[in-house]
Amino acid sequence: MGLVDPLFGASWVCALLHVSSNAAMLAPRLMGSAFFFAAYFISPLLRAKPLLLMINLSAASITASIVLWPESSGTANPYAILVFTLLAGKAVFRLPQAHAWFAGVVIVLSAIAPEAAQYPSLPPVYLALYAVMLAAGLIVFRISWKRGEEAEARNEALLSEYRKMKRRVASDEELARQEERAQIGREIHDSVGHKLTALLMQLEVFRLQAKGETELQARQLKELARESLEETRSAVKALKRSEPGGLPAIMRLIRKLEAESLIKIHFTVKHGAMSAPLTNEQSIAVYRAVQEALTNIMKHSRSREAEVTFEAPGGRVFRFEIANPGTPIDHFKEGFGLQSMRERMESHHGRLEILQHHDSFIVSGVLPLNLHMTQGETTG
Repeated sequence: MGLVDPLFGASWVCALLHVSSNAAMLAPRLMGSAFFFAAYFISPLLRAKPLLLMINLSAASITASIVLWPESSGTANPYAILVFTLLAGKAVFRLPQAHAWFAGVVIVLSAIAPEAAQYPSLPPVYLALYAVMLAAGLIVFRISWKRGEEAEARNEALLSEYRKMKRRVASDEELARQEERAQIGREIHDSVGHKLTALLMQLEVFRLQAKGETELQARQLKELARESLEETRSAVKALKRSEPGGLPAIMRLIRKLEAESLIKIHFTVKHGAMSAPLTNEQSIAVYRAVQEALTNIMKHSRSREAEVTFEAPGGRVFRFEIANPGTPIDHFKEGFGLQSMRERMESHHGRLEILQHHDSFIVSGVLPLNLHMTQGETTG
């Protein structure tokens, strides 16, 4: 609309000059002009309130008709038609259909008032043809504009879905690699590590029974087996260190969502959360829960904002919370995604809670820490 404002000003000045021959009417016309432009420049502030904007544009058109009313001894004012045309375009562009029709009727009545009052105006046939052509043009413009908006919305939805699928594919590949590394590490630790430990014990027994050169060879074999065991343990530790899962993966997910301007996230990590000894499976469960909750917010919530909180109170449990402040999700129903989150949390002896208040929607989960130690103490 940047070109419209100068065009409006130029049209108004030309129209005002056309009717300003009477000096006695100049002051009222200038005051009316000030009121008109005040209403016109206030209109952008009323875009979110269609009823007030409709009243504003209707009042502006009536003011234009009064200010630009031709004198009985004057001639028709062609510039006034351009002013009313721009007002009609603004109404069609900014207002819903019903409000635009009402404002359009007021604008048309304001434009033909001089002719109806038998004051100098343009020929009725010209006004009728102009009104029909203007209405047709504005209707076509509105239809094309709406189609363009719908196409843009569809493209944005497709782009958002593409980005979501791309993130999910990438995260699935990353989680698959993590699980594969974890499985390899467990197999090395449980199979090769245990067998090397058993070999060390047997070599020590054989060394104690051997003498002379045989005892020296047994000592060398034991040292070789011990070095192999240390290298195996180092390899398992390296696999665990190279896993990018857990909280760092969640923080990368949050940074990616914010970088793509899909959602604004307030991330809070309370004392002990970063050092919480989550297992690989628990980290994946937390990652999946946070990902699913943020995806639901982006798909269903009117608010594009979320609050993610991690904490480990007392060092015994790990707690996470994803809150969506503002307008709650309409017609909430627990679907497959939330059910899968709940089952995953329960499979790791945790729990998932979903709360909906009048001003927020919250997904909260709790996982126990050091569960294997607790079970060992219980069985012992």
